[in-house]
Amino acid sequence: MSATNPYEEDLSDSEPAMLGEDEALEEITGEDDAAMDSGDDAGEDADGDQNMEEYILHNDSAAHFDKFNDSIFCIAAHPTIPSLIATGGSDGDDAGGIGYLFDSTPADSPVLPASYQTQPAERTERKGIDAISTLDGHTDSINALAFTLPSGAALLSGGLDGALRVWVPSNPAKPLDPWTLLTSATEVDEINWLVASPSADHPNTFALGAADGSVWVYTVDTSAPAADSLTIVQTYFAHTTPCTAGAWSADGSVLATVSEEGSLYVWAPFSDTSSQALVSLTAADARFAVEGGLFSVAIAPSGAYVAVGGAGGAIKIVGLPKAGAPAAKGKKVGGPGGVSQAGVILADLRAQSDSVESLAFAAPPSTVMAAGSVDGSIGGACG
Repeated sequence: MSATNPYEEDLSDSEPAMLGEDEALEEITGEDDAAMDSGDDAGEDADGDQNMEEYILHNDSAAHFDKFNDSIFCIAAHPTIPSLIATGGSDGDDAGGIGYLFDSTPADSPVLPASYQTQPAERTERKGIDAISTLDGHTDSINALAFTLPSGAALLSGGLDGALRVWVPSNPAKPLDPWTLLTSATEVDEINWLVASPSADHPNTFALGAADGSVWVYTVDTSAPAADSLTIVQTYFAHTTPCTAGAWSADGSVLATVSEEGSLYVWAPFSDTSSQALVSLTAADARFAVEGGLFSVAIAPSGAYVAVGGAGGAIKIVGLPKAGAPAAKGKKVGGPGGVSQAGVILADLRAQSDSVESLAFAAPPSTVMAAGSVDGSIGGACG
């Protein structure tokens, strides 16, 4: 009887078909083949452990200071002893503010690095710099520091606790010896900034800006008894929101301040009209308005104009009065050919995409201005 399936056959004894050596077109060797990895990720070994690439980091600094337990918010250098550095910040979430004074002069070291020496010593971790003094007593973070001018006779520390503390060397002839607290004052809830005046006629004078918008100008007399060593020269209450930055003119006669509500005021604290603003511009003037506020200010070395920086990368250049010129409130004093451009918006720049937090002018004869932005860029402009 014939099979119903013509293709049916007994496969039980069949063997796989094999090719002969002479039938192969190409031979591929497996010498360079990598072993199959049973892990899901290429970075895992057979046991499932992650293979981590190792980096060796070296501290190439000349010296370092590492006493802080938390964030550092400010730093200042002594005007005549550049190696004398003050730093301020936080000592932790549940601790008060803390600061340190130290000499940054690096220790003696070989002229050539260890790799050039015939018998290089084993690399060891370098010891950090020791503090000369601890700036304590603040109940909240120290976020502003400044040495007075011209000689750095006093160090000022301002904190988010609103306290202003004045430090002086225990031996004025040896400023690298420990410093001690001379006096303190608390007139505001929070201090945002401190700037020393370079005025030769008014040494050891400085200004501070507060979270309530107020601006205070003080003079320190380091030779007076502690109770009489700090004198208020002027107070200004024109800003209605936190005063974010302040800057003196090169001769220390003029002070410019800005705030979160977008206002600019320029004062002459030592003049006969010290209580009257030389320039006052606010966001009420649409030409000057910066949505989000102003956060930086700098006066040109020539004293001819002031630059303010704010949200969205905005920079405004505003004219300042000449000596003896009348005050201006957001308008030009005199037409073309007039004696002053006080209060005139000379330029409106917007080259950066985020808030301009820092402004600085190069020393004469250069007219370059640099602007630091939250977008990570540093912009430049020429006057």
